[in-house]
Formats: sequence, C-alpha cells, structure tokens
Amino acid sequence: MDYKLPERFENSNKSDYGRVVNVAGSDYMSGAAYLSSVSALKSGCGYCYLVSSERVINSVAAQTQNVVFAPLNKLKDYLNIADVVEIGCGLSTDDVALNSFKTVISVYDSEKPLIIDADGLNLLSQNFELFIKRKFKNVVLTPHPKEAARLLGVSSEDVLHNIESAALNISKRYNAVTVLKTHNTVVADFSGRKYVNNTGNNAMAKAGSGDVLTGMISGITAQGADVFTSSVLGVLLHGICGDLARKDLTEYSVMADDLINYIPAAFKYYLNNY
Repeated sequence: MDYKLPERFENSNKSDYGRVVNVAGSDYMSGAAYLSSVSALKSGCGYCYLVSSERVINSVAAQTQNVVFAPLNKLKDYLNIADVVEIGCGLSTDDVALNSFKTVISVYDSEKPLIIDADGLNLLSQNFELFIKRKFKNVVLTPHPKEAARLLGVSSEDVLHNIESAALNISKRYNAVTVLKTHNTVVADFSGRKYVNNTGNNAMAKAGSGDVLTGMISGITAQGADVFTSSVLGVLLHGICGDLARKDLTEYSVMADDLINYIPAAFKYYLNNY
C-alpha cells in the first residue's frame, strides 16, 4: 500500500493537525451532523467546528463535548480559519441549505480542500456554473450511484453499467477526486488515477455510513494528506471499520455510530498490516 497516514509528532498541539469546518445537518437530520463531525475527530484532526442551525447544535451538543459549535450566521468567519471544509451531510436542499452552499462556494479559499457529500452534491449539480467559475483545486465528491447520475446528467443505470468510467467522468467534469460508493468503492481523479477498494461489507448498508466516511476523509485531509491519498485511506479504513464491526456484531446489527467506535481499531489494524 503506497498511501501513508500523515505523521504525528510528540512536540505538537491541536493546531498542528488541522481545523475541519463541517457545514452539516438540518432540523430533521441532526444525526448526520454528529456522525460526520465525530468521525473527523476520531480520524485525527485537531478541531472540528460544526456550523449548523440551533436545533442541530443542541442535538449534537447533547451527545458529545468534543465538537466546537457555530451558528450559520458566522459561517463566513469560520471559512476563513478552516483547513478543510466538509459540506452536505444531512444538510437538506431548502433555501437555508442553498444559501450555505453558495456561501461556501463563493467565499472559501479555492486552494484549500473541500469535501462535498449527500445534499451538497445535489446542490452542486444545480449550481454547476458557480462552482466551476471558482476553479477549486482540491475537491472531493463522494456520491452514491444516484447522486453520481445527477452530477453527470445521466441515468443511474448508465452509472452502474461502468462505475469506474462514471467516477472518472465526474472527476474530469468537476476537476475533483471522486469517491463513487458501491460494494467496491472507486476513487478516481481527473488525471486518471484510480483505486478500487476491497474492504467493507453489506453490514455497512445503513443510513449514516456515508456521513462517517466523509468525516474520516476530512479528518485525514486536515492533517496534511493530499485529497487523493486521504480519499483512498478514508475508504480503506472505513471498510476495515465495517469488517471489524461485522465480526463482532454480525452483518445485521452494525449501525453508523458503531463504525465510529471501530475507527481506532481500524487505524491500529492499518498501521500493523499495511
């Protein structure tokens, strides 16, 4: 395995491992905000700031004391301090979400990493021209096949007919790294690089699993990995989480927050075996 986790140093502090700003959650999907925030921290970033509505913040704050919270009206301020932005997990596509998405696309430094998932991908497909105009350099898109179809303007059947080709076409169209999520997730970039993952299993076919993956990619990226490397490592480690969880919990009973609990074991397994 040629892809290595970012190094950690004894003489270091939280600022050395990056600031993730997570624009996530909506009134009826606060769980996605929790999962994508905590998984980023579990994957090694120094800070995770959740920018969301008051209702989402209150819900997540009741579950963890490890996330820093910010209201949506402070989004621009937090974009200025971010090392990585992740947007879309449970965000919805209402007017508030659209305004947040447009703010990120318009204000965030186009040289810095941007990870877009879930509803963020649906908003992206509707705001293609605005996104392309900014010429972002380090974007990761994490679609499932239906979201991939929207990004390309084709049918889901077209995507499923050739997953690797679809991932590459998305990467070229959006100048991005694409993580096309299937039973063998494909990571591709616009230069033609490709990685096909072989970890993970059907126990991970649960709501919230993708939010955990987005957080893991963001957390690894925040520590200095390039976006292709962090995407490969995120997918690989996410799958190992699922494999370890299935062994203990069966393929029927793994939940998304179980995957978070297995992140430390997945990192340990990776460091000992890759």
